[in-house]
Amino acid sequence: MQTLASSHLLQYRRLFSDHFPKTHLQKSTVHRQNLTQLGSAFVSRASVSSNAHPIERKSSLAFLSPLEAILFDIDGTLCDSDPLHYYAYCEMLQQVGFNGGVPITEEFFSDNLSGMHNEKLCSILFPEWDIQRARNFFEDKEAMFRRLASEQLEPVKGLHKLRQWIENQGLKRAAVTNAPRPNGELLISTVELSNFFEIVVVGDECDRAKPFPDPYLKALQALQVSHKHAFAFEDSVSGVKAGVAAGMPVVALGTRNPEISLINAGAAFVIKDFEDPKLWEALEEFERKAM
Repeated sequence: MQTLASSHLLQYRRLFSDHFPKTHLQKSTVHRQNLTQLGSAFVSRASVSSNAHPIERKSSLAFLSPLEAILFDIDGTLCDSDPLHYYAYCEMLQQVGFNGGVPITEEFFSDNLSGMHNEKLCSILFPEWDIQRARNFFEDKEAMFRRLASEQLEPVKGLHKLRQWIENQGLKRAAVTNAPRPNGELLISTVELSNFFEIVVVGDECDRAKPFPDPYLKALQALQVSHKHAFAFEDSVSGVKAGVAAGMPVVALGTRNPEISLINAGAAFVIKDFEDPKLWEALEEFERKAM
């Protein structure tokens, strides 16, 4: 399985070293072209697996009719933010000597960190640390991510076309994330959806975060919509499991995670982006049923 080589991490450091010469607490002025390079350098395990063994899945969601709401994850779903999270983790884990100072691989990031709740990661990554020290680490890591993300991450292709369709259909919508609220709100603003969502549900503010269903159940309750008339978009195994556990079908974006992992987690089907014909075939079926 292909992983992100150490040479790519060195490339990231060259891109960002001028902005973080001594400490991650400095203000970042990373140029937009550097973010583009970063995304290009981040090798997608999803692209490797899906090209080798495409999985055919029926894309109909018609059993949800009448469709009343669509729920969205944020990180990796609205925008491809994983490369920035990966970079922040690489830098900061090396600073504290994690794994003997050896950089984490993309595979380790995707399997163990992507989409996971920070509170759970405290005990997974740092079982011998005092809990407050671990929490401080993640607070600093998220602050570093926000400085990088503020350089105008691009929305996933087709996002605004989908937004227009949802608004035209008069559907309710919510954002549901395991990310800290400042991260979620920053990314929503970055992709120009600040006035789109009726509610933003954060895992920290629920009894349990994803992969438990609590954040999605809270969103459905706030929207006053049954799980029988809603579906979710997700990009991580943890998120797919949460949506399915809440009783909804989940359409997964194969931006970074292997398609087979998302299908095994319970995804109804996997799309490349929001312009994928499989998605629009399903949405157009709703329109035909409403006629």
